[in-house]
Amino acid sequence: MFEQETSGVLVRVQPRYMAAESAPDEGRYFWAYTIEILNLSPDTVQLMSRAWSITDENGLTQNVRGPGVVGEQPVLKPGESFSYTSGAPLAAPSGVMVGTYSMVRVDDGHRFDIAVPAFPLDSPYITRRAN
Repeated sequence: MFEQETSGVLVRVQPRYMAAESAPDEGRYFWAYTIEILNLSPDTVQLMSRAWSITDENGLTQNVRGPGVVGEQPVLKPGESFSYTSGAPLAAPSGVMVGTYSMVRVDDGHRFDIAVPAFPLDSPYITRRAN
């Protein structure tokens, strides 16, 4: 598990290679990752958007941006958490993901970014590690 705290919000990530969704002989590799966002701050916060950078072992980088996560913009009161699972396909057997979530403090509208820790996307077919 990988975790990082920024501005009182903790992000935990658990990636896993999905062999059943992958086709290595066709150059298709797929990972699922589960993310937990825990509000350790005294303020109610809302996740507004995400930005990801996904780099495979060949150096090909995909940048993904969008509102919320999995179609939601969760509001977290102090002590509350939100978890979701999503996926990432690559054309190589290894890579790394890193990102940020743009947040807003509900009470005063203050916007801030929190870090999603870098985490590996490693399959059993690794030829070289990107992380």
